[in-house]
Amino acid sequence: MPSLNIGVIGLGHLGSLHAKMLAQADGAALTAVYDTDTEKASKIAEEYGTRAADSIEDLFDSVSALTIATPTSTHFDIASAAIRRGIPVFLEKPITETVAQARDLNALAAEHGVIIQVGHIERFNPAIVALDQYNIAPLFVESHRLAQFNPRGTDVAVVLDLMIHDIDIILSLVKSDVQSIDASGIAVVSESADIANARITFTNGCVANITASRISQNRMRKMRLFQKNAYLSIDFGQGLAEVFRLVDADDDSVSPTYMLGMIDQGSVKRNIVYEQPPVPKDHNPLKYELQLFVDAVRNGTQPIVDGLAAQQALEVAEEIVSKINS
Repeated sequence: MPSLNIGVIGLGHLGSLHAKMLAQADGAALTAVYDTDTEKASKIAEEYGTRAADSIEDLFDSVSALTIATPTSTHFDIASAAIRRGIPVFLEKPITETVAQARDLNALAAEHGVIIQVGHIERFNPAIVALDQYNIAPLFVESHRLAQFNPRGTDVAVVLDLMIHDIDIILSLVKSDVQSIDASGIAVVSESADIANARITFTNGCVANITASRISQNRMRKMRLFQKNAYLSIDFGQGLAEVFRLVDADDDSVSPTYMLGMIDQGSVKRNIVYEQPPVPKDHNPLKYELQLFVDAVRNGTQPIVDGLAAQQALEVAEEIVSKINS
């Protein structure tokens, strides 16, 4: 199968990383890059052995797939133009500026039979990948995503900048419709909320309590999941997952890191075990998700984080922002 000719639009911090990873991706050829800053585009092109396109149209003419790492306000227009030409797109999160745009973009992609993947990178964090072997069905979730102030993300509220990562992960794990949302937040150093908290109740009874801040002294990216017979702790910063769970005492298939004790009440004796599931060696979440995009385009398969999943995360985020603003 021939290599996929792929390009990058937007060569800021993330876009330059896209170019680097795609230059190394299996089955891909980084054919062209584009940025309104022509000097930057030329520098990136030279560094990764490709060319700087003269315009977006020039880039479209050169590629069979595209990653878009421009400001969120430009996502809809650029992605729409690409999709109308039959070009699959990878969009950095959030998918678009508004839910209405996301719906229109997904409808357009369905009409043209084009793949959309969205860069909810925490789905590919080694701690999350390590939990694939477990049956996860949380009934209570608590997450904290705290960051030091960085002007680069202040074009949107902290809900769309940071919290949306956790919203997307929680929706993917709970797998239930949202019943209600309560939220609060305040603007401190920007024109939109810089710290926010949301409480999401799902129809299956699960409750998620989510906090995000971009004005914290120390960084934190942690999530805790509580479910029947198990407690799971996820540290996104360290790429570490820890699992405390109950297993039948006679279950020989379990090889825990530690045995913490036994519960001998009731008819079945159960052990309390602690496990630290191994993470993939040398796992790079950005490289992994971009490789999955290349593979999905080449094989005609659906991405893990497709346009619909990103739309659902944006719908929840938009309602949280609305609750805060009201």
